[in-house]
Amino acid sequence: MMTNKTLKTGRMREWLRADTPDSAFQAWSGRAYLGLLAFMKNRLAVLGLLIIVALIVIAVLAPVIAPYDPVETDIGNRLQPLSFTHYLGTDEMGRDIFSRIVFGSRLTLYIISLVAIIAAPVGILVGTVAGYFGGIVDTVLMRITDIFLAFPKLILALAFVSALGPGIENAVIAISITSWPPYARIARAETLTIRNCDFIKAVRLQGAGALRIITGHIMPLCLPSLIIRVTLDMAGIILTAAGLGFLGLGAQPPTPEWGAMTAGGRTYIIDHWWLISMPGSAIFIVSLAFNLLGDGLREVLDPRSDN
Repeated sequence: MMTNKTLKTGRMREWLRADTPDSAFQAWSGRAYLGLLAFMKNRLAVLGLLIIVALIVIAVLAPVIAPYDPVETDIGNRLQPLSFTHYLGTDEMGRDIFSRIVFGSRLTLYIISLVAIIAAPVGILVGTVAGYFGGIVDTVLMRITDIFLAFPKLILALAFVSALGPGIENAVIAISITSWPPYARIARAETLTIRNCDFIKAVRLQGAGALRIITGHIMPLCLPSLIIRVTLDMAGIILTAAGLGFLGLGAQPPTPEWGAMTAGGRTYIIDHWWLISMPGSAIFIVSLAFNLLGDGLREVLDPRSDN
């Protein structure tokens, strides 16, 4: 016996096939509706989305949420355990760990946003150009990509940030330089399957140039796969940024950065476990949330999945 949910989904699919003047809008809104239904079925993906939304809210409202100044030291209050006064304790300088984690969320969002804005466009441009033109262009661009992929991301980021100098801006540049090759590979693979399609040939016969075809027809079709990969890579970006901060090459003291906070607490890991476990837990939870969200988006945006 068919349920109400099955009937609604069936009516939606029939509506998508309807031949009306508003068919384009119907197709778009209908796919969005079916995609939302598929996403909401994945409870772990919804949980990941809620955690990320909470992270954004915390970052925006950090001055309101944090009860203390994140950089103000109070030696008389150092190494205090968890209490109602200091929810997550204090560090070796007497600074409130909860306040530092709250303000550190701003830095985390700043890093992953800039890396996504820089690395994703570079990757999709390199990949689509290589896949569309082929030949020597494809060979040169893909060999450059292979050189970057041959090194572990953290090691390569360490090399770049060591050359550029420590600092959050240089860390963002270094992570961006090491993050674009996987996006280029995905965009190239998608372009190779698209470039000989009939609609591309028709656009080419109408006189469209390579730039118009790449930017107007190929890149939009590569976006779903790219969005999935970018979302899944956010966890790796957070870990790389935390690794740079842990080694003292990212955000510099007294800036509240989760990796640097973890590094500061490693000396006290036995007797004062909260110094390292609290920022480490924040890194773990946010990284897990992006992975869960990426898995949910894959089910919705992957054209090969059956929603």
